[in-house]
Amino acid sequence: MSRIGKQPIPIPAGVEVRLEGNVVRVKGPKGELSRAVHEAMKLELVDGKVVVRRPSDEPAHRALHGLTRTLVANMVQGVTEGFEKSLEISGVGYRAAKQGNKLVLNVGYSHPVEIVPPPGIDIEVPAANRISIRGTDKELVGEMAARIRRVRPAEPYLGKGLRYAGERIRRKAGKAGKVSKKG
Repeated sequence: MSRIGKQPIPIPAGVEVRLEGNVVRVKGPKGELSRAVHEAMKLELVDGKVVVRRPSDEPAHRALHGLTRTLVANMVQGVTEGFEKSLEISGVGYRAAKQGNKLVLNVGYSHPVEIVPPPGIDIEVPAANRISIRGTDKELVGEMAARIRRVRPAEPYLGKGLRYAGERIRRKAGKAGKVSKKG
């Protein structure tokens, strides 16, 4: 059995999990999430925990077993604690600001780049060089962070651009000086 897939998912107090066929609905203090899981995977509520079972030991079912368990566990964690990704901006004159609902980035282009977050995503700018993305859906938070980073990824020569908090950029050496021939 899958080591991850066979672990039951504990349901904290204040969280309601409903199984409707192959659709899982999780409702908690931070919101509500729903997701359709693969029809081969069987989900059951047992003693206040969600248990994922697979029909056979085929490689495809084994792979889906752990994936399904992780997706449902992320839904439970999202409606209780939520998820957060942080980005850092480095570069002279590079900055972020929030105008209403939109995120406005000035990152070296001739125009500011405006990004409108989808519903369920909250973007905060605690400082001009920091961006914080929060939400209940882990997949959506990660996708939004990647979309923002894609505007100007950190480049390897000077390190200017957007990067995830704590991300290390492999730096390259710049141009070598001109070699003079004496002869």
